[in-house]
Amino acid sequence: MAGPVYNKADLERRMAGAVEALKHDLQGLRTGRASTALLDPITVEVYGAHMPISQVATVSAPEPRMLSVQVWDKSTVGPVDKAIRSSGLGLNPIVDGQTLRLPIPDLTEERRRELAKLCGQYAEKAKIAVRNVRRDGMDNLKTDEKKNGLSEDERKRHEAEVQKLTDATIVEIDTATAAKEKEILGK
Repeated sequence: MAGPVYNKADLERRMAGAVEALKHDLQGLRTGRASTALLDPITVEVYGAHMPISQVATVSAPEPRMLSVQVWDKSTVGPVDKAIRSSGLGLNPIVDGQTLRLPIPDLTEERRRELAKLCGQYAEKAKIAVRNVRRDGMDNLKTDEKKNGLSEDERKRHEAEVQKLTDATIVEIDTATAAKEKEILGK
């Protein structure tokens, strides 16, 4: 008989991973200073695949309000430029050979609202990931009850644990997002 399918530590690790990914995405949302993390969520379509910018170029912040993207392969300059322009970050690269310079514009009120909305989208993505982990956990418990002799009471107790973990993780996501929105909106 195989061991139980339900693994609380694995669920905790995966939910924490969703929160970490969110925090990383939120770090990339600029608050007026150039940060190389800003471009991390952007993927470029090259060589028939979607790749993070960091896998096709070197990103640096030579000045507080300027990012520099040194593209390694000349043939990917166009796709990198296109990916940055269509990222919703409001950046307009200046192409100079294999280097793209990205001046970081001042944050207008409208831009602040757009970034705050992006925070919400990132949060929703993280919540979906957490709910998927929760669903996996619940499914594993049902499997354990059917196949591995887990009692109904134990299943219900574990389900309550999974729900509690899910709720706590969602609160963490909301807290991180609210803090970032406050920072962006300057309130």
